[in-house]
Amino acid sequence: MQRRFDAILSDLLSGIPSLNDGPVLLAVSGGIDSMCMAELFLHSLTFKDFAVAHCNFRLRGEESDADEALVCSWAERNGIRIHKTHFDTEQFAEQSGMSIEMAARELRYGWFAELAATEGYAAVAVAHNANDNVETVILNLLRGTGIKGITGMDETGPIPSRTKTDAVLIRPLLGFTRRQIEGFVRSRGIGYRDDRTNAGTEYKRNRIRNLVFPVFSSINPSFVKTVSRETGYFSQVCGIADDYFHTKAGEFICSGRQPGEECRINVSVLVSIPHWEYLLYRALDRYGFNSSVVKSVSDAISRSDTLGGKRFISGKYELLTSSSELVIRQCSANPVSANHPDVLSASDCLLVIRGEGDYFFNGVSFSVRVLHHDGNMSLRQPAGTIAFAKDRLDFPIICRRWMPGDWIRPMGMKGKKKLSDLFTDLKYGIPEKESALVLVAPPAADGPGGDVPEHHVSAVLGVRIDDSIKVPDSAGDVVKIMINQ
Repeated sequence: MQRRFDAILSDLLSGIPSLNDGPVLLAVSGGIDSMCMAELFLHSLTFKDFAVAHCNFRLRGEESDADEALVCSWAERNGIRIHKTHFDTEQFAEQSGMSIEMAARELRYGWFAELAATEGYAAVAVAHNANDNVETVILNLLRGTGIKGITGMDETGPIPSRTKTDAVLIRPLLGFTRRQIEGFVRSRGIGYRDDRTNAGTEYKRNRIRNLVFPVFSSINPSFVKTVSRETGYFSQVCGIADDYFHTKAGEFICSGRQPGEECRINVSVLVSIPHWEYLLYRALDRYGFNSSVVKSVSDAISRSDTLGGKRFISGKYELLTSSSELVIRQCSANPVSANHPDVLSASDCLLVIRGEGDYFFNGVSFSVRVLHHDGNMSLRQPAGTIAFAKDRLDFPIICRRWMPGDWIRPMGMKGKKKLSDLFTDLKYGIPEKESALVLVAPPAADGPGGDVPEHHVSAVLGVRIDDSIKVPDSAGDVVKIMINQ
């Protein structure tokens, strides 16, 4: 096992040029796997520049202290530098809303990254083995993490921590089963500590290890090696799928058009590409949207009449749908919704248009021009443009975000129409609704609103004008407003 370990270690470290400038930090808990790794490093002919790090999570009282004492004794006896720390894991888990397992993971990797950054370690070695890898694959299948999840752990990768460091994470025991590790430890008389919780079923991994693995073993005694081999093939398939995604991504993903937008996905282009469901999954996965969200979005796309107007939240990102696009953007601290206009202050939701010029409001850029109408001007306007009689809606003009209850009498129609219904007819999604702007006459001098009925708008910018401000056949000045794309 020592010779094979040295060969694996040599291959791993050869890909880390920074190791010429710094040692390796071993994460040693005192359990059988990490004590095995420590001994293998100690007797390695490949690499001897290492130190040890031990976390006491204070979860098992005197047993946790005994783990710490074992690791400290081993390091002192062998002349190895040791770093140690204590965590109040239960308090951290409660404050952060995490499970004990996730809290311990967050704490230890955060500390490892800090040590690497401050002490100059080029890599952090952890003692994950082939059994751990199979456990991870099963957990990922149950969580729904896609093809990447069933490739298992990587032998090298970044340290999963928010602390920035150039150090990498290595797993030199990943190719060994727990049975092989146990055989090596016992043959060498290496001391280690058993965590009594490993025999229980309180934690997910333990339930898989103690309840599921025995069933698998009864079917295939070598199932750990079998699954480990298969994950290698899955990893190759994942690489092929990644290449396909990167080749196609530029066809259906474009950059965001408004502040805070990460990207936009063109739905019609997306669905024209083979295996578009997987491409969608890969596009959304990097923003933290899980498989259930991707399935919901895929179903909505397949039933195109149900796509618009949906919102999905994932951590710091949200996905908004319209009939033609998916918008991924950062969640704002105080998200603005057309259904909750009261969150806006007066200064946020009003813009006064005082004359010709270029304006930017609510993420929309538009230009205002005054033209003379000689009676022969065409009333047809390009998309995103409105034109109306200046003497029927003159400057200053109030531009604001639309609000529930707003209504308009679309030009050429006798009855009034709620903007919410107009937006439904136009198949507006949440992004279009949130950026929709309306024009209204300023309040009359004798009081708010004057003779204008409440919520009656004169125009929806770039979409419709009210019949009351249409351009007459006679000559006169016309206000033309164009949204800049």
